[in-house]
Amino acid sequence: MDDIFTLVKEGNSIQVRIWLDNTANDLNQGDDHRFSLLHWAAKEGRLNIVDMLIARGARINATNMGDDTALHLACSHGQKEIAMRLMQNKANINAINEHGNTPLHYACFWNYGDISQDLLNMGAQLGIANIFDETPLDKARPALRQVLKDRAVELARDLKKIPFKDRSWLGSKTRSRDATLSRYTGIKCSQLKLAHVLANTHSGRTLQGVWQGSEIVAKELKLRECTLRMSRDFQEEFPRLRIFNHANILPVLACCNERPNLVVISQYMVHGSLYNVLHGETDIVVDQNQALRFALDIARGMEFLHSMEPMIPNIALNSKHVMIDEDLTARINMADYRFSFHEKGKIYSPAWMAPEALQKKPEEMNVKAADMWSYAILLWEMETREVPFADLSPMEIGMKITLEDLRIKIPPGISSHMSTLLKICMNEEPGRRPKFDMIIPILEKMRHSS
Repeated sequence: MDDIFTLVKEGNSIQVRIWLDNTANDLNQGDDHRFSLLHWAAKEGRLNIVDMLIARGARINATNMGDDTALHLACSHGQKEIAMRLMQNKANINAINEHGNTPLHYACFWNYGDISQDLLNMGAQLGIANIFDETPLDKARPALRQVLKDRAVELARDLKKIPFKDRSWLGSKTRSRDATLSRYTGIKCSQLKLAHVLANTHSGRTLQGVWQGSEIVAKELKLRECTLRMSRDFQEEFPRLRIFNHANILPVLACCNERPNLVVISQYMVHGSLYNVLHGETDIVVDQNQALRFALDIARGMEFLHSMEPMIPNIALNSKHVMIDEDLTARINMADYRFSFHEKGKIYSPAWMAPEALQKKPEEMNVKAADMWSYAILLWEMETREVPFADLSPMEIGMKITLEDLRIKIPPGISSHMSTLLKICMNEEPGRRPKFDMIIPILEKMRHSS
């Protein structure tokens, strides 16, 4: 069969969908020039594949080696519908490539009038100069130049030139990923270059390092004794954690299975966990819009995990197990999966757990409903910026939730929509709690109205 990039270029949507359904495939990987699948779909005008990739969580603003985004390519090749679809899904309209050109520069140069006007209407700036000190208007033909000037006046846009050197406000770029990391499974511990310890907790030691030229974190499971049976179970369970085909899942890249060392390896996230972003010392401002974006990311990741057959057990949803990527995408960390042989019967973060999760065995409860309760705690945490039940010890929290049905208090002052959503998600009857596919449209509406 042809490789995935050829399938995308040719528009073979059936085979592309089959490829995407394989969790080991990384939809954000790049080719030799770091063109992602979305780059090629946008360039070749494959709208159905663009929609498919966006629905799976493809990175809209990933750049190739020339710093082009998918929007650059859509505008360069006259793909009007695709350009609009990208803009509707938070494409950076004023992104610049290595030449300082924005998508509008290319739309003007190729005289794509409709695309140029769409870009302008959606917020593109006419005054951005490239490295040759040319603005989009300098690239446009006289007729289009006049149309854009007139429209800019209607929109009260500033036509003042923005020098090329003034680029600090445009933010950092996100490269498409090197696909080679997804091809490895079991490796030797000696292949890892581990620098320093990030955390040392009850479950194991987490270290930062480098593997295959990429920054990684390695989590060494803490075990009293590593038996042959544990090593065998570890080898059987970890492949299910290599989910590369969804942008809101942080996959396990590989493992080291060298008794007594059992190690899971994942990509290093510079911002750390959502818990760290909300309660630690970071420079990330989590305003209402960013909180809703995190909430949407988590909901999409959980919807995907719930759609898997069979579902992956032992994924505890809380802010410590959600990682924040460089582009502020929230991703559920599969490295925090609890292996069947690891810490049996021990619970360290009960504050996010549903009452039935503490009262019943996993096989006796509705896991999807319990996850929705945990998600509600996360929403409350992002809304209040408080650690749930911070004044109680884990044991006190667990006992009170189990015996007294301890609930978070919905504070006054939060929006009526969020208050209603929290109450629905934390319904006393698990069977009446919504599923994540029902929550996502509500959150999208809330975000667009915020």
